[in-house]
Amino acid sequence: MVYLLLLAGALVMLLPFAYMVGISFSPNAYILPSPAEIIPAHPTLSNYMSAWTDNNFGQAFFNSAIVASSATLLSVLLSATLSFAFARYQFPGRNILFYGMLATMTVPGIVLIIPQFVLASRLGLTNNRLGLIVVYGAGMAFGVYMLKGFFEEIPQELFDAAAIDGCGILRTFWSIALPLARPALAAVTIFSFAANWEEFTWATISTNDASLYTLPVAIQQYYSAHGTNWGIIFAASVLAILPEILVFLVFQRQFVSGLRSGGMKG
Repeated sequence: MVYLLLLAGALVMLLPFAYMVGISFSPNAYILPSPAEIIPAHPTLSNYMSAWTDNNFGQAFFNSAIVASSATLLSVLLSATLSFAFARYQFPGRNILFYGMLATMTVPGIVLIIPQFVLASRLGLTNNRLGLIVVYGAGMAFGVYMLKGFFEEIPQELFDAAAIDGCGILRTFWSIALPLARPALAAVTIFSFAANWEEFTWATISTNDASLYTLPVAIQQYYSAHGTNWGIIFAASVLAILPEILVFLVFQRQFVSGLRSGGMKG
């Protein structure tokens, strides 16, 4: 019974995606069919060709790949170093800093848009990819929360043995802590990449050059340009989802164990 319920839930979540994929292969899909057609009668790839060649979609895909990958790398690196310090070392203000960082997770991102934009403007981080990378990479509170719990579970004897062998803090972090934290790092990478890949608000506000648009902005432009041509819009959406699926498939083996062993535990 439990497996049947889980299967039913999976089907409910997959049906909208299957419907979107079906429409993306339908020619001249200006009106959404009712009832839904999962498998179109005359499938075509023309929507995908139009989606990729129109409105600089290829450039937007490249921008998203560069920004999301770089921001994810920056966010995971900062999350790992901060969480390791919070988990393994005692220093003045440790708890205040940690819980203060967690408190930022309760603040809606839209509330910070104006001061964030003013600060980015003064630092020259608007209307360029570097600004997107820095702002996205700074969103690391959730990663710190997850990784801190994982680092706390590593036996202290391992670090003591490393210290006896002459390992400093950086060597201990790089050679011992990070390899043992791979499951949690995989989970943080997936969540961070998905958030960076899908971010829309800051990308819209901080860029006004079409050559710098990321995929969420480009798809919104598609909707403005093509109206209700759902075939092209859904084809662009399917192309935008593929990198997220690929990242999940790469890290899926350690994803569940990372959730169980990291900050989500208990």
